[in-house]
Amino acid sequence: MNRILRRAFLIFALAGGLTPVTVAALQQPDTVIRIGRIEVQGQRPATTVGGASALEIELDSLAVPAAASVEEVFRQLPGIHVRTNSRGEAEIAVRGSESRQVAVLLDGAPITLGWDARADVSILPAGAVTDITLIRGLSSLLHGPNVLGGIVEMRVGRSADLSETASVSATGGLDSEGGFGASAVAYAPFETDDGEGGIRFGAGFRDSPGFVLPGAVTEPVATDDDLRLNTDRRNLSGFLAGRFVGDGGAWAALTASTFGARRGIAAELGADEPRLWRYPSVRRTIVAASTGTGDRDTPLGRGDLELSVSLDDNHTEIESFATRAYDQVVGTEIGDGLTTTARLLGDHSLGQRGELSGAFTYSDIRHEADENGQVRSFQQRLTSLAVETAWRLVDDPTAGVQNVRLSLGGAWDRGTTPRTGGLESLGTIDDWGGRVGLSAVVADGAALVHAGISRRGRFPSLRETYSESLDRFVPNPDLSPEHLLAAEAGVTLAAGDGEVQIVGFRHRLNDAIRRITFEDGRRMRVNSERLVSTGLEVMVSQSIGPVLLGGDLTLQSVTLTDPGTSISSEPENLPETDGRLFAQVPLLAHVSGSIELDYTGSQFCQDPNTGADVELDGGSWWNATLSRLFQFDGRRGRRSVQTRLLGRNLGDQVLYDQCGLPRAGRSFEVQIRVF
Repeated sequence: MNRILRRAFLIFALAGGLTPVTVAALQQPDTVIRIGRIEVQGQRPATTVGGASALEIELDSLAVPAAASVEEVFRQLPGIHVRTNSRGEAEIAVRGSESRQVAVLLDGAPITLGWDARADVSILPAGAVTDITLIRGLSSLLHGPNVLGGIVEMRVGRSADLSETASVSATGGLDSEGGFGASAVAYAPFETDDGEGGIRFGAGFRDSPGFVLPGAVTEPVATDDDLRLNTDRRNLSGFLAGRFVGDGGAWAALTASTFGARRGIAAELGADEPRLWRYPSVRRTIVAASTGTGDRDTPLGRGDLELSVSLDDNHTEIESFATRAYDQVVGTEIGDGLTTTARLLGDHSLGQRGELSGAFTYSDIRHEADENGQVRSFQQRLTSLAVETAWRLVDDPTAGVQNVRLSLGGAWDRGTTPRTGGLESLGTIDDWGGRVGLSAVVADGAALVHAGISRRGRFPSLRETYSESLDRFVPNPDLSPEHLLAAEAGVTLAAGDGEVQIVGFRHRLNDAIRRITFEDGRRMRVNSERLVSTGLEVMVSQSIGPVLLGGDLTLQSVTLTDPGTSISSEPENLPETDGRLFAQVPLLAHVSGSIELDYTGSQFCQDPNTGADVELDGGSWWNATLSRLFQFDGRRGRRSVQTRLLGRNLGDQVLYDQCGLPRAGRSFEVQIRVF
């Protein structure tokens, strides 16, 4: 710990804590079911599903760095595996489904519909996000194309909560590597003659010289500090979000978020030809607008309509260097992308016990790539038409089986690639999807059981099919869609002053798009036969007086069979064991402490030189937080100041995200939050 942190530690009595997330199983829109302390709620459109397990997380409950990225938030969530790849991008995986199969939505805007069909969550700021819903596996068909392995829905302006009180909060943090971050968020309510609304806006800044190396890892090039070479970054972000609800129930929401950064990325240790890259400029702007009628009486019952339009504009510059000195540029790549998505969603009652929902989604994905002065244009169009229906088979709050719900759905998807950079097009591809879900509240309201099965396909992305990416990949115009058949069953129990959720799942991905390595080191993506993941998830949260205890455990077996054209016979970067335990304890008046054990099991990766399978050892991280809360009475009411000391990887454990890419070593951060 450096001198700054030592002084700060003497000044502040600090802490924090990991408040457990709420376990939920999502139902039909506008339905709230309570089982003891468990609140099970569905919101449209992201939660128009039945028979699926989910998590709802309030961001205020997480101890994350100041001006945190979405990656740093996701690394604390159960059920999501996060890793950094050789491009410096943070990818996510859920139940064996990798980042291109898990949709990331920001107020309904599909971040994963783009050039590479995945979201780099390391360049998404978390400051604008109020809450997150994670659906693990059985996604609703109404979300549109290429949504098959789960959904992470982040809400900003579409949050239904409209506070009547204005607020301002600010957070600043200083870490042990010399990095600094600061963010501020303000909220202002308003009223008109026709309704009420609220506006949130904020900004964040972060400057870091890099992340610290674990003590047992050394760089091939000597450095003056203990930081990972070329991992410095500086970024600035801002957002504006508003929501208005009319007296008659009609509503409108708008979210605008922008992010800009320059950064380096860690080169693969042990690689003969590592990616020696820097990103001199990364920019992303997302605008999502939506409006809805609210529930309305119709001649046939009640229904509503919702229209949403989103724009995702992004710009990336890459410089490739000759050596680890990073002083001679040998290649450049500039990418400009724009994804436009429109969705029309509607639902209507079917008698007293049923509901019919439908959605039409259209996405236009455009990308222009400039590789060493050669400019190529790409375009992909994706269309989806989906219908789901839900029925309340039993609805009796006095019975032992109080509530039974059945949902059915089907979808038709189409993909075309009008522009392919001069390469052969895949043509027009059609596909279909379907799902069935069942849930029931039993044991006099003490338990919720659910089960479901779904089938959906994913069209290959433009980059997977056509891009060579600075001569590291060979394009493959013969790629076909991959298809996921997902099934799960589980139970959520009220246990004492807490909850327990147990879910078993099985995912079978046919025609999985995998990466192979040729003898000359170049790589290609091909359709291998089958990737199967079978597993069990357990999540526990319990309060014992003022003490909070909890944890989660994921056990899964992942197999890749008949990879006829691939060198690798093991699935990459998918640990079969993952879990954590945490405890939050009050220590003194207004002082609390928490400790967390985060475990990641062994996993396989491809050797960057030979393409052979390499097993990476697993290990445990110990994290801890101390927090002190001060409260003051002023002219404008009570103000609170929270000080925190966050410690990450206290044991300085060496864990790898993939071959040659270790995670950060021991680090600390001091924070002050005023609200």
